[in-house]
Formats: sequence, C-alpha cells, structure tokens
Amino acid sequence: MFDTLSDRLAATFKNLRGKGRLSEADIDATAREIRIALLEADVALPVVRAFIKQVKDRAMGSEVSGALNPAQQIIKIVNEELINILGGETRRLRYAKTGPTVIMLAGLQGAGKTTLAGKLGHWLKSQKHTPLLVACDLQRPNAVTQLGVVAERAGVAFYGPQPGNGVGDPVQVARDSIEYAKQKQYDVVIVDTAGRLGIDAELMQQAADIRAAVNPDEVLFVVDAMIGQDAVTTAQAFLDGVDFTGVVLSKLDGDARGGAALSVAHVTGRQIMFASNGEKVGDFDAFHPDRMASRILGMGDMLSLIEKAEQTFSQAEAEKMASKLQGGGKDFTLDDFLSQLEQVQKMGSISKLLGMLPGMGQIRDQINNIDDKDVNRVGAIIKSMTPAERTDPKIINGSRRLRIAKGSGVGVGEVNNLVERFFDARKMMSAMASGKGIPGMPGMPGMGGGKKAGKKAQPAKGRKKSGNPLKRAQEEQAAAERKALGPAGAPQADGGAFGLGAGKGPADFELPKEFKDLL
Repeated sequence: MFDTLSDRLAATFKNLRGKGRLSEADIDATAREIRIALLEADVALPVVRAFIKQVKDRAMGSEVSGALNPAQQIIKIVNEELINILGGETRRLRYAKTGPTVIMLAGLQGAGKTTLAGKLGHWLKSQKHTPLLVACDLQRPNAVTQLGVVAERAGVAFYGPQPGNGVGDPVQVARDSIEYAKQKQYDVVIVDTAGRLGIDAELMQQAADIRAAVNPDEVLFVVDAMIGQDAVTTAQAFLDGVDFTGVVLSKLDGDARGGAALSVAHVTGRQIMFASNGEKVGDFDAFHPDRMASRILGMGDMLSLIEKAEQTFSQAEAEKMASKLQGGGKDFTLDDFLSQLEQVQKMGSISKLLGMLPGMGQIRDQINNIDDKDVNRVGAIIKSMTPAERTDPKIINGSRRLRIAKGSGVGVGEVNNLVERFFDARKMMSAMASGKGIPGMPGMPGMGGGKKAGKKAQPAKGRKKSGNPLKRAQEEQAAAERKALGPAGAPQADGGAFGLGAGKGPADFELPKEFKDLL
C-alpha cells in the first residue's frame, strides 16, 4: 500500500548522498520533496505540516551525529518522526481483571468489521485465549449468518440468538452475551456492531447504547485503509460519538495510497493497535509503529519475519534438519526439501515475506511477480516420484524424468530444473551448516570458492630478505615487534579470521538466538 510513498522518499534521500554537509537550502529542498510525497500519499494536511516542521527543526538544529553522514542523519530523523506519527510505542490490549474482557468493534459499513472480528478471534486464540464472537449487527442482510461462517472458519465460538435482517434488539443481544460468556467460561467477548454507509445520528446512538450496556474494556474503531482523506473525518466523528480506545486498519494489502489511515493516530490521539493485510484468517497482527516506519523507508521488517518463523517452525524439526545438513547433506532428501518449502509457505505469501527483507524495494516488481503456486508445482513433481527417487535423486534417469513429468502435469525441463536446483541448494546449505561459507564466493578466508584446485598458489610479493644472516635476523625481529604492536602502536590480541580468536574459523561463529531458531 505504501509503495508510492516509499519510492518517493527513497528518491529524495538518494539526492542527499555524497554531500559532506547540508546547507539550509538542501534541508528546505528535502523538506519540500518529503511534503509532496506525504501529500501524494493522502496524508492529512495538518499531519504533514506538523511532520515537516519537526523534521526541519531537528535537521537545522544542533542534533548531529559524528557516526552518520548528512543523508543518514535525515533518514534517522524522518524514521523517528514517522514512528511518532504512527503512535510511538506498540499499544497492547487491556484485559479485564475479572470476568470476560469485552472488545467492541465500531466503524462504517464496508470497513471489514465482520471479517476482522473473525481474524481478531483467531489471533486471540493463538494467544491462548477463548474468544466468543457476538452478532449485534441485526440490520445488514445476512450479517448474522456471515459472522457465524467467519467464526467457524476462525475456529472460535459464536453467539447469535437473533436472526437479524432488521429483526431483533442489538443492545439486548450484547447484554445477554456477557452472561452467556460467563456461563460457558469464554474469557474474551468480541461484539460486532452495525455500520452505515455514512455517519448518522442513529448509528452513533446505537453504538453508544451498546457501549453503555456492556461497558467494554476496549472499543476498536475499524477503518478501511483505502478510503482516503475521509478516514480522518470519520475517525473524529466516531471519537466524539463513541469515544473509541484504539484503531484497527483493514485492507492494508490494497493498492490505494493509504496515507490518510496513517493520519488517524495523530489526529485522534488513539493508537493503531492491529492491522489486517490479506484475505486469509491469519493475515492479521499487532501493529508496531517502528516496524511500519522501517517498511515505509525501505529498511525491511526483520523482527516480524523472525516472529513468523518462530510461530511456524518447530524447534525439534529445525534441529533435525540441521543435523542432516551437518553430515555433509547426504541425508537431506527431496522430502525434506518439500517440507521446508511448505513450512515457508505456511508463513504467508512468499512475496510478502521477501518484502520484509531490507532493500527489497529496489526489486519490488520482480517480487510482486512471484507466483506462490510455484511451490504447489514443485510439490506435485516431488510427489510424483517414488520413495527411492526422493531419497536418492541421482537415480532419476531420462525415462524416470519423463514418467515424473507426465504424472505431475509439467514438462521434462521443469523436472530437470527441480533436480538441479535441489542439488545446488543441498550443496549450499551443507556448506553453510558446516561453516565453509557459500560455494563459489572468492576472497574470504575460510570460505569456499577460492582458487581452483590444481593451480599452484603464488607466494605474495614482499620485501626481499637480506643475504647477511645477522642482518636478516635483526629484520625478522623488527618485523615481529611491529606485528605485535599493530598499526596504532598497541599490542594486539590473538585473533583469527572473523575476529573469533586464534585457530578459530566460521564454524565457531555463534549466531544470536533469534537466528539460531531459524536453522
């Protein structure tokens, strides 16, 4: 959604590179480009004015870091101010001390409240809660039925005693649902309320009556991230009429500019708590202002990627796979290869996962063209093989490849490509797991892919040694002393390649715990 904004900001920062110092004119020009980028992204004008003022004041002030060049300094300031606009720190749900926690959803019709209720219920279930979805939208046709279907898909409980379609009292349903939740021991109640095509007194009064009846712990305003500048007007009207406590962005995966949705937190003073970024029930997560600012600036979102991996990959499976690769990779089979691809697929769309990596904005078009169905085709090819072929792909000859291609509905060329890619992947993962680095990478000590075998290494050229034994001994002693002192004249600690100490190599390198869990 924020691709246009990201591209404009990236182009603005690119113009600052190579400058040793920024003049006042440079700062004004940069601020003007940022202002245009924000306005084109549909960010509300008061928010843009406040943002630009803060950036200019900090850029022209005494806030200078010796470790950063001017371009990096501007990026740092913009990043911090974006985080402030998006709400600052991550806002968590407030749970009731006793009784069920009541969460009320409010918003216009078409904002995605009903679908989002199911996603929120599924997310709460993954957090070890037992949510109950309550159908209080009794006016929109088939709204009660829709919420029942959404609840079943999310795997959570549903309460809808009234048929809806204009029949029933939503306030009474909301009140009765609290007693029902207490009886059935549900710890979270999610109340789905009715919406309208526009703001009117009847909508606000009904929402206020439901709030008074159930006294919710959280009132979440659901806003469509694609509605443009009207998002701020609608949010202010709901704030005055219902007084919501948090904001949820829906349809964040759309192709609209979406900047107005980012203005809601700044204008209303209520933070964005959740974001829905897809059609699947799992395409929903807590909103982190710092991570969203990092994505907008093209710096990726590694923390979210790691969290998704931790939720998908089991520790036992990761250790099992690592042991197979440590043994030279011969035990790594096509079944294991398919299992790893399917695990990655469970994390979500491959293009979205790649988009979380830093610098991927430069190849956004290629990433968007990735077809997730390729994994399904790979699975079909592997499943068309016999167990012996999956264990030892070297036995797959021409006739076997023809049979596999016919069985999976692909061409022989695709089977050949898969087998070749498997051997390359096994070789690379085995080398990385054993600490030899990536094959074919020259110029790094202890890494594979250096000079080809068979060629005699040429000794490095240096100073010629004296023919006088006494003078040569003196030169060698002086060289040893210089080496011990180092370039700054201070004694050097014993060390080896990668700063791991003498006698140690890449195999001794210790990854942080978050990355170990991914292996």
